[in-house]
Amino acid sequence: MSAITAASVIFLPPLILALVALSLWKTGRGLAARGWERPGWWVFPAVVLASAGCVTWYIGVFSGGFDPEETCRERGVRYDNAYRTEHAREPSQWFPLRNKCHAGHDLVPAFVNPTLVAVAVLLPGCAAGAAAAHATVRKKHATQH
Repeated sequence: MSAITAASVIFLPPLILALVALSLWKTGRGLAARGWERPGWWVFPAVVLASAGCVTWYIGVFSGGFDPEETCRERGVRYDNAYRTEHAREPSQWFPLRNKCHAGHDLVPAFVNPTLVAVAVLLPGCAAGAAAAHATVRKKHATQH
C-alpha cells in the first residue's frame, strides 16, 4: 500500500464525517436564522441529503450480505433458487434496489427505495432554492442602487 493510499484510508473517513457533521449543524442553524435567504447556505442541506442518500443506498445494496441464501436462512425465510435464477438481474440493478429470497420477501428494507426517491427529488430542490435565493439577493441589491 502506498503512502498516499494509506493516508487517504486513514484521514478521508474522519474528514467526510466532519463535513457531514458541519453540514448538519449549519443546516440546523440556518433554518433557525433564515439562512435559506443566502444562496450559499443551500450547499449544506445538499451535502446532508447526498450523505443520507449514499448511506441509504449502501444499506440497500448490502442488505442481503455477501451470501443472500445464507441471509435468507438466518432470517427464517425460505430461499427460492428457481426464483433467484429467473430474476438474476434484480439484485444488481441500481434502482429500485431489490434482493429477494422469493417472490414475497425482499431483503432490502422498505424505507430504502422511497428514501432514494425523496433524495433525488430534494437535491434539485436545493439547487432551485439556491437559484431563488440568488435572484432575491440580486433583486434586493438592484433596488438599493
